[in-house]
Amino acid sequence: MATAAKPATYSLSLPTFIMITSAVLISIRTFPLQALVGWQTIAFNALAIILYLIPASLVSAELATGWPKEGGVYVWVKEAFGEQCGFVAIWLQWFQMTIGFIGILTFIAGTAAYLFNPALADSKIFIFAVVVGVWWGATLLNLQGLKTYARWTTLFVILGAFIPMIVLIGGGILYIWSGHPVLIPLIPSAKDLVPRFSDAGDLVLLITFVFFFIGIEVSAAHANEMKNPNRDYPIAILVVGVIMAVTSVIGGLVVAWIVPVKDLSLIAGIMQSFQVVFGPGLSWITPVVGVLIIVGAVGEVIAWVLGPVRGLSVAARDGLLPAVFQKENKQGVPTALMFLQAVLVTFWGAVFVVLPGGVSAGFWALFALTTSVYIVMYFFMYAAAIRLRYTQPDTPRKFRIPGGKLGMWLMAGWGIVAAAFIFVISLLPPTQVKEDPLPFELFMIIGTIVVCLIPIAIYRFRKTNWKQIAVIPLPVA
Repeated sequence: MATAAKPATYSLSLPTFIMITSAVLISIRTFPLQALVGWQTIAFNALAIILYLIPASLVSAELATGWPKEGGVYVWVKEAFGEQCGFVAIWLQWFQMTIGFIGILTFIAGTAAYLFNPALADSKIFIFAVVVGVWWGATLLNLQGLKTYARWTTLFVILGAFIPMIVLIGGGILYIWSGHPVLIPLIPSAKDLVPRFSDAGDLVLLITFVFFFIGIEVSAAHANEMKNPNRDYPIAILVVGVIMAVTSVIGGLVVAWIVPVKDLSLIAGIMQSFQVVFGPGLSWITPVVGVLIIVGAVGEVIAWVLGPVRGLSVAARDGLLPAVFQKENKQGVPTALMFLQAVLVTFWGAVFVVLPGGVSAGFWALFALTTSVYIVMYFFMYAAAIRLRYTQPDTPRKFRIPGGKLGMWLMAGWGIVAAAFIFVISLLPPTQVKEDPLPFELFMIIGTIVVCLIPIAIYRFRKTNWKQIAVIPLPVA
C-alpha cells in the first residue's frame, strides 16, 4: 500500500516556537486561583517550580535535543523501554488533555457569560455548548496544517494573553497607586508568606499550581520542525518558564489586592478584576478586554489540539493503532485522530454536565483526574532519561544535564519522587468540594486505573495488519 507523499516541511523559528510554547502554557485565567492564597502564591509557585518545572524542563530539553524527531515523549520512552511503554506514555499525555481541557473551555464559557449574561456561568448546558463549539472549531482550524497553526497561536497568544496580562497588572498597580485600598497587605509578614498546610484539603491546592506549569514538554512534538532544535529548544523552554513564573506571581497578587476573596469567582474572576480596575467610568473597556481574554484562551486550545496528537500519530504509523487512525491530510495532519480527540472532549464535556455538586465540583474532579493521569506519564519520561544515559550514552545531546550519570539520577530521580508526591495528593479532594469525599476519591482512583489500562489493552490486542508498509515502485527497465 503506497503512502501519500509528505507535504513540504514548515520550519519554526525560535520566536515562533516561543509563542507556540507560550500558547500551550501561559494564560491569564490562572490569576484568580493564584489570588486565593494571597502572598502564599510565591511559596506555592516556588514549590511548583521545584517539584515540577525544573526537573521536567531540564529532562525534556535533553531528550528533545538528543532525539528531536516528531513524536516527543513517544520517541523518548520508546528508545528507552520499547514500543509498548512509549505507546502508554504518549497515550497518557494525549488522553489527559481530552479531560483537562474541560477546565480551560469552561473558563472560556464563564468569561463569555460574564460579558453577556452572568447567570449563564452556572448553566451546565451553556458551558457544554461552549466546550463542544470551541473544541470542534479549533479542530477544524488545525486541519489546515502547521503553518496555519503557528500563525494563529502566535496571534492569539499576543492578543489574548500578553496584552490583557500587561493591562491587568499595569492597571492594577495604577489603581493601587492612585490611593485605592488594598485587600491584603502590600508588604507581607512572615506569616503571610508561609503556606498553611493544616489539612489535606489545603495541601491539594498545590496541585493547582503544579498544573499551571504542566505541559512544558508538549511543544517538543514540534521540535522536528524547528530550524535549529538542538540550540533553540532549551532557549525557548527557559524563556517561557521565566515569563510564566514571574507573571503568575505578580498577576495573582494584583487580583488578591483588588478583589475580595469571598467574592472571587474561579471562572469569571478575571472579569471581576478588570471591572474593579476600570470602574464605572471606563466600564466600556471591560467587554473589550473580555473578548481578548476569550481569544487568548481559544489560542491555548488551538495550541494543544495539535500537540500530543502528533506524537500519538507517530505511534499509529508504527502500527500501534488501526490503519484508519494513520490517515493524514495533505498538510500532514492526522485527521482521524483529530476527530477522535474531538469526540472524547465532547464525551468529557457531557460527564462534566452530569457530575453532581455544581460547576465548581465538576471542574475540580476533572481537573484532578487530569493531573493524576499526566503524572504517570512523567514517571515514564524521567525513567527514560535515566536509562538512555546508559543505553545510548554517545547519542549527541546539544543540551545535557550536567554532572554525568549522577547528575541525571539526581535531577530525574528528584522528578520521580516529586511526581509521586503530587500523584498521592491529587487523589485527595480539595476544600472546594464540600460534598462527601468518597465519590470523588473513587472517581479519581478508578479513572486513573482505567485510563492507564486502555493503552496496555490496545497494544496487547493489536493486529499485525495495522502496520502499513509503504511500497516503493521498482524502476522501469
